[in-house]
Amino acid sequence: MYKSKGVFYAIGAYLIWGTMPLYWYLLSGITPYEIVAHRILWSAVLMIILSSIVFKTDFRFILRSKKKMFYLLCTSALITLNWTLYIWAVDNGHVVDASLGYYVNPFINVILGVLFLKERLTGIQKIAIAFAFFGVAYLTFSYGSFPFVALILACTFSLYGFLRKKAQVEAMPALTIETIIALPVALGFLAMTFINHTHTYQLNDVFTLLLIVMAGPITAIPLFLFGKAAETVSLTTLGFTQYLSPTLQLLTGILLFKEAFTTAHIICFSSIWLGLILYTVYLIRGSKG
Repeated sequence: MYKSKGVFYAIGAYLIWGTMPLYWYLLSGITPYEIVAHRILWSAVLMIILSSIVFKTDFRFILRSKKKMFYLLCTSALITLNWTLYIWAVDNGHVVDASLGYYVNPFINVILGVLFLKERLTGIQKIAIAFAFFGVAYLTFSYGSFPFVALILACTFSLYGFLRKKAQVEAMPALTIETIIALPVALGFLAMTFINHTHTYQLNDVFTLLLIVMAGPITAIPLFLFGKAAETVSLTTLGFTQYLSPTLQLLTGILLFKEAFTTAHIICFSSIWLGLILYTVYLIRGSKG
């Protein structure tokens, strides 16, 4: 029963992440940089309250470790870049590209394992990566431009996850420290927008202000659900359910935001999906073995 709850936690996390473009679309009149700054601010406020009052987290062992703090400094920069680019993508009609990035993400994880952990690729993994490479290459050739949005999103999130594991810090204190590290920059930026009268929202717009403040819970809730899921379900199950998020993003981009989905996109995504099917079969067989 507890494991089945873990599956629902995972589905809940990926459902929120998958439908998040709709939330950022409601704030499309505000610059992505202001949204990210507020996301950092209100996430930090929420995480500080939860960590200090609800969970009574002891940060001393983290703060005393230069190695852990260095990793968290890097992850703070990476997740800030990822958030900024993702919100920019939603605001500028690149939700399909963003979904492509999160489909490619598992392959970037495998490549990081080869480069930094000296892991060896199996035959199935090589074929799966070849399918993904062909898909991206075909899209690049067809459009004459490199899919920077997709690959930067994939690389920053993969590196974020890789360095977060290296830090060996639990999710709650890690996210708290990451947001606190980025907080001075976020506050400084928001202060400058008010001083220079360049902020792009009205202080008397209660609905917009509520959406801005809710950026904190919107950030923290799926991370909490994911953390609960990771405690009980297998990595194979998590790996399989993670495709729910980019699939919802893709459907949102095509059906609701009416973004282009050409023959080149169909060939690209189909090639990557074939690679993901092979990779998932490999994971399932590995978990049974």
